[in-house]
Amino acid sequence: MTEAYIYDAVRTPRGKGRKDGKLHEITPIQLATQVLQAVRDRTGINTADVDDVVLGCVSPVGEQGSDIARVAVLNADYAETTAGVQINRFCASGLEATNMAAAKVMSGEAMFAIGGGVESMSRVPMGSDGAAWAMDPAVAYKTYFAPQGIGADLIATKYGFSRHDVDAYAMESQRRAAQAWSEGRFKNSIVPVRDVIGEIVLAHDEHMRPQTDMQSLGSLAPAFQAMGEQMPGFDAIALMRYPEIEKIDHVHHGGNSSGIVDGASAILVGNKAMGEKYGLKPRARIRAMASIGSEPMIMLTGPEFVANKVLQRAGMTKDDIDLFELNEAFASVVLRFMQALNIPHDKINVNGGAIAMGHPLGATGAMILGTVLDELERTGKGTALVNLCVGAGMGTGTIIERI
Repeated sequence: MTEAYIYDAVRTPRGKGRKDGKLHEITPIQLATQVLQAVRDRTGINTADVDDVVLGCVSPVGEQGSDIARVAVLNADYAETTAGVQINRFCASGLEATNMAAAKVMSGEAMFAIGGGVESMSRVPMGSDGAAWAMDPAVAYKTYFAPQGIGADLIATKYGFSRHDVDAYAMESQRRAAQAWSEGRFKNSIVPVRDVIGEIVLAHDEHMRPQTDMQSLGSLAPAFQAMGEQMPGFDAIALMRYPEIEKIDHVHHGGNSSGIVDGASAILVGNKAMGEKYGLKPRARIRAMASIGSEPMIMLTGPEFVANKVLQRAGMTKDDIDLFELNEAFASVVLRFMQALNIPHDKINVNGGAIAMGHPLGATGAMILGTVLDELERTGKGTALVNLCVGAGMGTGTIIERI
């Protein structure tokens, strides 16, 4: 099988996913266009050699509909022979898109392919596409449907994480992200977002709150307690699935959950011959990829299982991994992952994560892959495992090895 190498990784800053956010006036097609243009301009490749562009997008409707990947290819002035496809694996879409791009290279279907994603959560709100999973009572009943926040609180309750634990993790995420920015650790990947006349709109992650402390976090009310305990009473559904739990302890809120933001990402993957054609040095080799299904009610425990699957596929153990990057959907997700695999905190999310910087759903997976690649290069370390929890109970993971 052909080896797949990462030649470049870029991302936009994350803009607050609100009407007053700096990226609200920037359309999702503009976000996707700008990261594709950055890959082309930074590497100097002829885009006729890019066989496919795979972009994750979790709410592919309205401005994000109509195969945003192909439209972005055309809008970025890529060769019209470059194909584009939009995919949706919920929160792991950006990583799944990158894995698909890599699989195309490994199989020989593509010489160069780009994976990544885009989500403008301020312009196309989360859940805009609707779903039988939540809307059809027969389907919801069969799968014990409850919102992700209920699952996050159930994880905290089931595995023994207190409000203090999740708040302390969130504060550390903010501290690490602020330090990473102050030391320029993201500078190799960030593509400033520009408006239609070329002026920079945003060059820095906008969602961060570096002044966060335990007191400010402690003042926030649990975000999912009302929907759990009152109307519509999702706690009762969760306890039907997990009868060993007496009562759910609601510990998550906006300060220890991933931020709603806008952003885009792109990763150029190719074979050895294409890199040599353009004089590009591979930055990393993709060692293994995997996705897995997990219990859909609790929903967010997939990272543990997909990590074991992808490690086995690569013939590695967790001790062979220098850095772990796990999307901070909720603090309890990362705490449970560290607990389950016995991973020290100083090896995971060392530059902060989505609690501090935000989670642009379709783009995050490729964003955090680029982040950990930059960190491998900065520190001289060799291997990283990247993964995400996924809606409806799934996990997606990738192992990379620095060249």
